[in-house]
Amino acid sequence: MSVVQGERLVDAYDLVIFDLDGVIYLIDRPIPGAVEAVARLHREGKPVAYATNNASRRPAEVAELLVGLGVNAQPGEVLTSAVASAAALAERLPAGAPVLVVGAEALRAEVRAVGLVPVERADESPAAVVQGYGPQVGWTQLAEAAVAIRAGALWIATNTDRTLPSPRGPLPGNGSLVAVLRTALDREPDLVVGKPESALFGTAAHQHGAQRPLTVGDRLDTDIEGAGRAGMDSLLVLTGVSRAADLLVTPPSARPTYVAHDLRGLFDAGTVVRLDDLPTPQGNPLAVAGDGWELTLDGVPTLTGAGRALDALRLLCACAWSGHPVGAVRPGSDAAGTALGELGLTGGR
Repeated sequence: MSVVQGERLVDAYDLVIFDLDGVIYLIDRPIPGAVEAVARLHREGKPVAYATNNASRRPAEVAELLVGLGVNAQPGEVLTSAVASAAALAERLPAGAPVLVVGAEALRAEVRAVGLVPVERADESPAAVVQGYGPQVGWTQLAEAAVAIRAGALWIATNTDRTLPSPRGPLPGNGSLVAVLRTALDREPDLVVGKPESALFGTAAHQHGAQRPLTVGDRLDTDIEGAGRAGMDSLLVLTGVSRAADLLVTPPSARPTYVAHDLRGLFDAGTVVRLDDLPTPQGNPLAVAGDGWELTLDGVPTLTGAGRALDALRLLCACAWSGHPVGAVRPGSDAAGTALGELGLTGGR
């Protein structure tokens, strides 16, 4: 089922909040169609914002990167977990307090910008440790952080993303580095600032005076769950980390309002489906049908019919979210085999 036949998803919202990695680009390569989608929003006068958990670049650097990719972005449109983490530290510490920074230079710069002093060693008596992603983070920094936290320093993590999307597949993210300290210290951070916490989304909506924002992300556990915590509708695009198989097993707190293959779903009602009004499985054997497809749960789930792959995914979600496992789906038609292959959900025939 598309959004509403003939209507565009984007027209129902007054702000579009984009995640970056996995939505607009992968590391340093634009995702096909993303630059064109943002340019179209600008031409139509639709406000946009960018909310990213990546703490390795300052807002001006993120905007510069986007401009280099062809996106006309301004620093004021960018919200990073580094900025939010520095603000959280400034609320809790006196001016001039030392903060041990684990991460990239961008995080150090944000700490300086709020009047705190970045340090590198535990013997400099840091009042807090702030931990963010940085490609050069290694054992030495983590060891200093562990010593400082054991000595009583406040521990703030910019985010806990386990992975970062890349053209080579998922790579270790800040959450993997946080897990190192969690294991060594046998405790959790005192505060996690970035998504899925709602601060970045709420700040973006407030800055633009938005009453009905839409969040677009590629991760169920951060972007989509964070949007839900902020009370916002969300669009999951399958261009980054989370895949169709992940969608079928995600908990209610991380289920998106819509799903699309990519950002075309903002404009083309035929390339997006709604997931908050799913059909109810019924009958014996249990079955659910709609939009050219039927999924029957009699032994191994069987998909038959013909239609868009996203419509098939909608039926699969209807069953899976009703408590009926659909991990291995058998295609009951050639069209079903094609659809399942497109979704990465191939099963035996």
